[in-house]
Amino acid sequence: MSIYGLRSSPMGQTSYYRSVLDSRVGDLVLVHTEQGMTIARVVSGPLQNLPGSREEDLPEILRRASEEDVDIFEKNGELAKNAGQFCKKCIHERRLDMKLVDVEVFFDRSKLIFYFTAPNRIDFRELVKDLVREYHARIELRQIGVRHETRMVGAIGNCGRVCCCRGYLRKFAPVTIKMAKEQNLFLNPAKISGICGRLLCCLAYEQENYEKFHGEAPRTGKKYHTSRGVLKILRTNMFTNSITVLGENNEETEMSLEEWRKLKPSCQSQEQEEISEVVDDEI
Repeated sequence: MSIYGLRSSPMGQTSYYRSVLDSRVGDLVLVHTEQGMTIARVVSGPLQNLPGSREEDLPEILRRASEEDVDIFEKNGELAKNAGQFCKKCIHERRLDMKLVDVEVFFDRSKLIFYFTAPNRIDFRELVKDLVREYHARIELRQIGVRHETRMVGAIGNCGRVCCCRGYLRKFAPVTIKMAKEQNLFLNPAKISGICGRLLCCLAYEQENYEKFHGEAPRTGKKYHTSRGVLKILRTNMFTNSITVLGENNEETEMSLEEWRKLKPSCQSQEQEEISEVVDDEI
């Protein structure tokens, strides 16, 4: 079997499926997802293997999409658009404090999912009744967060590319302000926040490397006894795997971590640091 990359929307995430069909980029195929059957477009492949995945674990393409399937898919798109407009009208009339983000229609129209954001819990029971009367199908209203909203709607990030959550991220990793501090970034909300207003997802990409480097490097601001006398750590640089120290003669020196280890450093005690700081002040 060959492996193909598929997308159900132009800017959506790429999912991988296996198939015995000889497909080409641009072909429309029918696949089974968590939301039932849907049409997807082939965007890559055929591949013989997918790093990190076993072929037998990948779902299989059901068949090529027929003209009838494509027609149903296009009509479902129109239904989702109209349902969104109707739902927004009902939200306005009932004065509900919620924002509709997207509408998803199952391929067989057995169910419609309305995704929305809201600052608090919403009593939308009457809204559901309005939607059921209008579309005679199962209705689900699903509240999502601002990060999921950006993933669904899509946006351009500070880097000039499509947001990672829209392009390829499968799940959101926890991102904390501690990561920005460890990466020596300016704690300017406009610089370290994404379109969604939350901390940038990309702060977590190199965090493992930063943690490893900081675990091996001496602590910034600390003083150490070395074979070259007492040295104070001024800066550390993960990209060059180096540190900058201040010597007893107030001379700055940059050295690699390997050179630092050869100096056999030992950290001063708190009491020694306080005495040293007093002497420095008196001088």
